Amino acid sequence: MRTLLPLLLLFLSAAASAENLPETAPDGEIPTSELEFVASISRFSKAQIIEQFGEPAKMEDMRLASTGEVVASIWLYHFINTNPAGDYYETTELDFVGDRVVMVVFMNHDGQEKSIEPPDLPSEETLPDMSL
Repeated sequence: MRTLLPLLLLFLSAAASAENLPETAPDGEIPTSELEFVASISRFSKAQIIEQFGEPAKMEDMRLASTGEVVASIWLYHFINTNPAGDYYETTELDFVGDRVVMVVFMNHDGQEKSIEPPDLPSEETLPDMSL
């Protein structure tokens, strides 16, 4: 009886949490809406992702300095995912460890790093006189 009760509770909690998950697309098709994409993308390999979306706009591999082995990758795609309102995110970043996605980032910009120039500071000549 003692082992039956924990098993029953485990089963009920798993069933309850499954009801709260968004529906996922059938095997082979990667959904493009935000929540379904995040819930299912880790099931797909790099080859399957390329098969559906094509080559990423940008790819960057992280390598071990000692061996040159690729340990992680960052891929950027443009306009493949929609938010709950149906608008497209400009960029989706997929972070891989090995062959599987471990993190997804949705961005409303092109994903390119922009250098930020410091603001023009007033010269001493244009500063107000603060002497007493």
